Amino acid sequence: MPLGIIGLKVGHTRVYDSNGVLTPVTVVHVGPNRVLQVKSKDGKDGYNSVQLGYGDQKVGRLTKAVVGHLGKHGVKVDADGQNGEQPVLTGVKRIREFRDFSKEVKTGDFVGADLFAVGQFVDAIGVTKGRGFEGVVGRWSFRGGDATHGAKGWHRRSGAIGQRLFPGTVRRGLKMPGHMGTVRRTSQNLEVIQVRAEDNVLLIKGNFPGSEGDYCIIREAKKISNDSARLKQITDARKKAKDAVSGKKEEKKAAAAAKKK
Repeated sequence: MPLGIIGLKVGHTRVYDSNGVLTPVTVVHVGPNRVLQVKSKDGKDGYNSVQLGYGDQKVGRLTKAVVGHLGKHGVKVDADGQNGEQPVLTGVKRIREFRDFSKEVKTGDFVGADLFAVGQFVDAIGVTKGRGFEGVVGRWSFRGGDATHGAKGWHRRSGAIGQRLFPGTVRRGLKMPGHMGTVRRTSQNLEVIQVRAEDNVLLIKGNFPGSEGDYCIIREAKKISNDSARLKQITDARKKAKDAVSGKKEEKKAAAAAKKK
């Protein structure tokens, strides 16, 4: 995970590009993230990583372990304590660790939306919406039973789940009713449409798992990195298509001008 950041899924909207093409996007608020700790392979941790924190939280709502961790690594202090009291620490709502962070940072730095660039591809990690206890039709897209011809009470059932004498058990992993949703899922190769650094907002093409208001992780795409051949192919194809559209517009303008003459 070379580069990554913690974000909050704000909502969805649509934006136009310079050619008037409408693109649906997901709005993600990404901070800024505070660098809480930097681990190195040469240190006692034995590996390289950066620990980021998102959002402000009252210290009273944090566990003593988290408060001690923040104080140990010199996290930002709001103000000096009054009347000889200890300084007030600024807590964080979410803490995540990113291994092999390619950007050089130190404890106390801030990382925001400018970590990514327009046109870059990212992976978005979120937790799917919880659906509660769901049947086989909703959970596994089963066909269900017949609606007519005497099939009473079998419209949304799974049917047989095993054998009688041999082996006499239900097979492991059989698709059955149960809890659905609330699982970690990753949407890969999503394009960054806009980077609004002043608002610490990313506009990412399409959608990814999670409800509005859920926390998510935005990281560099593993399959389409900045220096990959695949990204060059995509960029060249888009440039070719853009040139073709521009050429057609020029032809239409020239034809319209000729008709006026």
